[in-house]
Amino acid sequence: MTSSTQWIAGPTPPGPVLEPSSLGPSPWPADHPRPRANKPGRRGRLGTALAALLALLAKLKAVLLLLPKLKLLTTAGTMLVSVAAYSFVFGWPFAVGFVLLLLVHEMGHVIQLRREGVRASAPMFIPFLGAVVSARSLGANALAEARVGLAGPVLGTVGSLACIGVWQLTGGDIWRALAFTGLFLNLFNLLPVVPLDGGRAMAAMAPWMWFLGLAAMVPLAIAFPNPIIFLILLFAGYETYKRWQLRRTARPEQQAYYRVAPRHRLLVAAVYLGLIALLVTGMHFTALTRSFS
Repeated sequence: MTSSTQWIAGPTPPGPVLEPSSLGPSPWPADHPRPRANKPGRRGRLGTALAALLALLAKLKAVLLLLPKLKLLTTAGTMLVSVAAYSFVFGWPFAVGFVLLLLVHEMGHVIQLRREGVRASAPMFIPFLGAVVSARSLGANALAEARVGLAGPVLGTVGSLACIGVWQLTGGDIWRALAFTGLFLNLFNLLPVVPLDGGRAMAAMAPWMWFLGLAAMVPLAIAFPNPIIFLILLFAGYETYKRWQLRRTARPEQQAYYRVAPRHRLLVAAVYLGLIALLVTGMHFTALTRSFS
């Protein structure tokens, strides 16, 4: 990649106007015509414009080549910011492990989105809110949406189980704490409300469960008041209302989106309930009892 610097001449700064007499005698006789400055012809102007266009295209190509690297830099940069933020509360070893578990979870969504033929961005991390992946859609239908939604907890559970394995080999309590935290976060994401992963699974399994999940979030927000739960409740209420209104229109594309074969519903339900059972069992196995003695 080459870089070029172009200098653009600006207006001449104001100064004293010099009369011709102050410049000394003219080298040209009065009766001799002075040479005219050569003005660029049409070919010259066309060549200059073409050269400028090629330079612009070269710079645009360089920017396009840098875009993937910039996305990776965004992911790495937000990861570092999140590690720094979490380290103030939990210490940097736990913060690093926690952010990596979030990355594993989000990469499950990215991998499945790309398998569905949907271009997905690299994960971007938001301290104390988690991480997000942006995409134009979640797939062609509700079954694809369920696969994308469940892919995050599936891969996230694998990452948490790996922490259990390291804990069993080393005996380090930090791995036990990371495993428990990862299992809990994946279980929380399976709540049947959109935009959480469990709500994505319900799109193919039983969309009416959105209302039960939303109703369950209200006492949860009252019992454990914190900004994250309030934000989820707000988004869940809006998303549920919007999607249910669209379903009521009975448009052919809406009916086609939610048309899922019974065997696929059973498969989604099996994965969903199996994940919940595995996560609850893992949390029971890794739970730490705090002693104040």
